[in-house]
Amino acid sequence: MDRRSFITATGALAIGSVSAATLATPAIARGEQVWRMVTTWPKNFPGMGVGAQRLADRITAASDGRLTIQVYSAGELVPPLQSLDAVIDGSAEMSHGAAYYWQNKSQGLNFFTGVPYGMTSRELSGWIQYLGGQEIWDEIYDQFGVQGFLSGDTGTQAGGWFRKELHGLESLQGLRFRSPGLGGQVWAKLGATVTNMAGGEIFQALQSGALDAAEFVGPYNDLALGLYQVCKNYYLPSFVEPGVATELVVSKEKFQALPADLQAIIKDCCQAEYDQMAADFQVNDPRALRTLVSEHGVKVLQFPDEILKAGAKASAEIITALRDSSDPLTKKVTESYISALATMRERAERTEVPYLQARERYFSL
Repeated sequence: MDRRSFITATGALAIGSVSAATLATPAIARGEQVWRMVTTWPKNFPGMGVGAQRLADRITAASDGRLTIQVYSAGELVPPLQSLDAVIDGSAEMSHGAAYYWQNKSQGLNFFTGVPYGMTSRELSGWIQYLGGQEIWDEIYDQFGVQGFLSGDTGTQAGGWFRKELHGLESLQGLRFRSPGLGGQVWAKLGATVTNMAGGEIFQALQSGALDAAEFVGPYNDLALGLYQVCKNYYLPSFVEPGVATELVVSKEKFQALPADLQAIIKDCCQAEYDQMAADFQVNDPRALRTLVSEHGVKVLQFPDEILKAGAKASAEIITALRDSSDPLTKKVTESYISALATMRERAERTEVPYLQARERYFSL
């Protein structure tokens, strides 16, 4: 290369370097970051999948792009039930799922999703925010270097889809049933053979005969999954998932390294999404149920009293055993939950329940 060519080339490189530096400086100065959120939900899945994307968009917009969240749906980056592990091992900065999916790590995590005969979603939010739930949740997740926040509310869920009608406890013996968390433990005590799997896998398992029954969320999601194509007996409501929350889990180290305003944005966006998802399900569950019944011939049923009573007994036994656990954090979270539930039952049973009963009996338009 002659001197003139060399000068021209190096000059171009210098100009290019200056331009790149000039373009990059504002982003660096603003501290812009891109985080990955892995989820347990199928892409664009009603309620939870849409909610995960909406939460990511909220954080990105509220931070003015200083923290951009890229969403990876179930299986896109990691298998759905390995989402939490992806945050723990650093493959992702966030996961969106349900805490009871990780009960193998700590039985205490069950309490931050849904508990048989336990809190409704509003009661759960009250415990988390005002009665010490968040602090204990933080202690449990500290063991794994992550932090959790409520990120969505499905409300009281459906009891599930069954090939055959249930006539009592004898109908449950050996029944192959998809049900996660403490609810799954209750069904196992009642005689079912219980397994857990991601929502996107349920239809195939029912269709192939690997499952005899399954519960997931409720009409809104179940319609989208097409479960009515295999089973027609649909039981409402669930007694093991009275108020289920989704969670956003973040890497604790990376979360705490954020400026205070970005930490606040993540927390506030989670709360906003918790409320919006609740409204989404409140409106779309009854619409979907009408479609299931009128267009797909689904039969809506309630669990027999024998199952409800046995389920309550099994639930109490499981929760009592957790309260007596040798694991200090499991014991602590169970005791906190029981105490908070006792407080909030007073409001529900003196106020909400009598009101709903009166509206049902006496009011119509």
